[in-house]
Amino acid sequence: MMLQPMSTGALSPLFYSLKLYTDMQLEPAKRSNVHMRVAVHGPSGAGKSYSALQLAFGLSKEHIAIIDTEAGSASLYSHLGKYSVINLEAPYSPERYMEAIQLCKEAGVEVLIIDSLSHEWDGPGGILEIHSRIPGNSFANWSKVMPRHNKLLQTILNCGMHVIVTLRTKQDYIIHDKSGRMVPEKVGLKPIQKDGIDYEFTVAFEVGIDHRAKASKDRTGLFVDLDPFTITEGTGAQLRSWCEVDKLTQRMDINQSFTQNYSPNGTTNR
Repeated sequence: MMLQPMSTGALSPLFYSLKLYTDMQLEPAKRSNVHMRVAVHGPSGAGKSYSALQLAFGLSKEHIAIIDTEAGSASLYSHLGKYSVINLEAPYSPERYMEAIQLCKEAGVEVLIIDSLSHEWDGPGGILEIHSRIPGNSFANWSKVMPRHNKLLQTILNCGMHVIVTLRTKQDYIIHDKSGRMVPEKVGLKPIQKDGIDYEFTVAFEVGIDHRAKASKDRTGLFVDLDPFTITEGTGAQLRSWCEVDKLTQRMDINQSFTQNYSPNGTTNR
């Protein structure tokens, strides 16, 4: 196969392909390059904000910020530790969230809490309201609003910070046939956000009204099959240690190499 000389006409698709992908590179996978994405969902009064803060304090002792859509509730926990707050008011459009995220990124925030992300979907000026105000075919109109929602999710995933989001929940139902009648049946609680939102997160905690949590999703394997537990600062520290396992392994390898190559009196073993 040869790359033929090109004429002075239009550039070939092959040229565009070569130029487009020259910024790619193959590099070793390192968990230390990963930022944690955590969702905490539960009913009102379950302690979502408190749990999110506990996770944040475990992930980092400094540079924590909260985007607060809950009427200033984030400031109620200021006695727990140092953190900054952005009070985000309606309209809760994706662009308003992205503006707040960018502000936190520029300020050097290490752990960002979004309390809550439900408003972006079902709050005043959120996705559902934006969609309802567009005239015309309702189904076709989703193609006009979902790119805005998806752009926010990509902003969260690529912001370079640990991100913890809280999500309100609502009762979920299924309809089934009972003696010839269609009857609704309760099947637990469902986060108020787009269906499948858990897919975007590394870990998702479901917090009950008793303030105890269980992992509804866990890619770390740290909380699989555990009985319901109280989220503490130690839970966040576990997540931080999981992210930094590559750094720990590297330090252990260096120490082992030093021990093998040098005797206690400082002379080399080689």
